[in-house]
Amino acid sequence: MSENISKIINELHIYEKKLLLSLEENENFTPEEIAKNNSIDIKSVMSAAGSLASKDIIKVNKDVEEAISLTETGKKYAEIDLPERRVLSVLVDEKEIAMKDLLKKTGIENYEIKIVIGWLVRKKWAKIDNGIIKVSDFGENFATKIGGDEKLLKSLDEKGVIAIDYSDEELISSLSQLNDRKDLVRIDKKTSHNFKILEKGLAILEKGLNIQEEATQLTHQHLKEGLWKDLNYRPYNVNAEYPEIFPGKIHPLRMVIEEIREIFLNLGFTESNGPILESAFWNFDSLFQPQDHAAREMQDTFYVKNPSKCNLPNNQLVKEVANVHENGGDTGSDGWGYKWDIDVSAQSVLRTHTTGISTRFLNENKPPLKMFSVGRVFRRETITYKHLPEFHQVEGIVAAPAINYQNLLGILKEFYKKLGFEVRFRPAYFPYTYLSTECEVYLEEKESWIELGGSGMFRPEVLEPLGVDVPVLAFGLGIERLAMIRYDITDIRMLYKSDIKWLREIAVENGVKLD
Repeated sequence: MSENISKIINELHIYEKKLLLSLEENENFTPEEIAKNNSIDIKSVMSAAGSLASKDIIKVNKDVEEAISLTETGKKYAEIDLPERRVLSVLVDEKEIAMKDLLKKTGIENYEIKIVIGWLVRKKWAKIDNGIIKVSDFGENFATKIGGDEKLLKSLDEKGVIAIDYSDEELISSLSQLNDRKDLVRIDKKTSHNFKILEKGLAILEKGLNIQEEATQLTHQHLKEGLWKDLNYRPYNVNAEYPEIFPGKIHPLRMVIEEIREIFLNLGFTESNGPILESAFWNFDSLFQPQDHAAREMQDTFYVKNPSKCNLPNNQLVKEVANVHENGGDTGSDGWGYKWDIDVSAQSVLRTHTTGISTRFLNENKPPLKMFSVGRVFRRETITYKHLPEFHQVEGIVAAPAINYQNLLGILKEFYKKLGFEVRFRPAYFPYTYLSTECEVYLEEKESWIELGGSGMFRPEVLEPLGVDVPVLAFGLGIERLAMIRYDITDIRMLYKSDIKWLREIAVENGVKLD
């Protein structure tokens, strides 16, 4: 025990020693008195007290005292009575008062009308009937009595300050009424501390404390003048608690996006971007999606009022797309067999997918090529734990002679392999691809397959207007669902909430470089 006490004494800070010695002299000393007697600030005293308490050397008792006093408005009403009391005095004589005559007959101020009406009804002193204020039987009987709130108001006016005693039910009830008005009383809290030496502290004092000023660092002056020889250096406690630090880091969703970017860049893809505000031409028509398709309805797409129209590309491309829609053009297809409308095509929309970036890229670049894009898209979805009206997609195309469906599956397998997933494919349907497929990854912990995106080979009706005469494979994959799997979350909204606790605790891998 003696060895342990000696060790504790050696590790005590000088302020902790001073506090203990002060309490040995007088255990009733307040923190303020201890600070003054030892020429240290109050914060240092409380810090030392907290440290000693954590070591079970002293006990810190905290006492919070609350007191109430009147505001300027409260003092005013203490002198002239509460406005509802003044109205009640008139009502007892006249029995009823029209709302329009309230100011004239009672002398209350205009701003007090709502207060008066509310409290007259709340206290059951009067009733309101078709704009007429009528005194109640209860109000007439109460005319010669004084309410608890009124008593407290007068008492505060006389005494200035009254301590709150929560065991006094009448006081608390009256205070609640006055406090509901929000501008009559103020509540002030006064916090005080006192200390008690515990058994371990008594043992330390019995062992004896030696106060010697400590140096926390070695300075140039100490070395120059030789003072370092006589200095008592404060020992460092390597086991002392330290504040938890939360350094800045990439947002988890951003980390997944950057990981995806790096995979495609390493596979030799070129990154491209497009506008969020898109024309229906690039978002739908260039992808051979008919103008009466259900996905283009208002319930699925955000149409923009300003600007309501977008500029379309060159007339020849627009004409080629129109022909494909109407009769299939030179593709051998019959098209959709309707009259294509250029005004519908010019409508402004928030892009519902990033596939329009692919058709733009094909229009501006000649094969062979490999392109990918990552961007936010928008759809009129009801917000739930698995759906949001805006989310991210990664889009990609490969265009070259002799490529085929097997190449598409191979690229997707390689992509998901680098993300650490086993992938499988099942048949699907999309308006702008044939040999279409959906990608599913297997989750061992759930023992199930989860669909993450769609893919396929672009139809000739998409490629011919763009002047592309080689096969083009395309894919569009969801990112949020991938992030949910990666970070084991079940609610997609968590990715966009400012939940600082989750963001601090979530682990993100290092190594992904941001541009």
